Amino acid sequence: MNAGADVRIAGIDEVGRGCLAGPVYAAAVILPPDHGLIGLRDSKRLSAAQRERLATQIRATGFDYAIGIATVAEIDAVNILQATLLAMQRAVAALRQAPTQCLIDGNRGPQLDYPTQTIIGGDDSVEAIMAASIIAKVARDAELSRLDQQYPGYGMAQHKGYGTPLHLAALQRLGPAPIHRLSFAPCAAAARNTA
Repeated sequence: MNAGADVRIAGIDEVGRGCLAGPVYAAAVILPPDHGLIGLRDSKRLSAAQRERLATQIRATGFDYAIGIATVAEIDAVNILQATLLAMQRAVAALRQAPTQCLIDGNRGPQLDYPTQTIIGGDDSVEAIMAASIIAKVARDAELSRLDQQYPGYGMAQHKGYGTPLHLAALQRLGPAPIHRLSFAPCAAAARNTA
């Protein structure tokens, strides 16, 4: 057995923090040292097809992965930063294996029961964080596509809840849906204008 056999580094990243609609997702991924994955990058730098392919491979080769979610109600109640940290905590808590260290993308991390390190730009430099970015993005995109069926007219399947011109126009026309974050200014303004 090699000396690194008991080292389980979890990479943690979030997706959807800047969106106007839908939950915020976080993923925690523990990769084996010899994972053999090719093409890992920050999920924003990959096409949808590349993300889907890599997500399938990560799920097959990772020691462990888990997803955590904070709902729109939680985002509006505690603010997006605290909800993001909550989603990260939930992702780590859902891992089957206890990590020996958690590497978190960004400059703020949640309170965890494990040693943690925040890394600005970690989704461009740490493979486990890149993998977490991909897992979270694919899961959240699937959820927003599902919500597009439940709340038609907003174009959620296209913009995934981000504040694109299409989304902002739909908000002004239709008003906010239950999946919109009313603590975000464009959603609050649309609610006032359509009240």
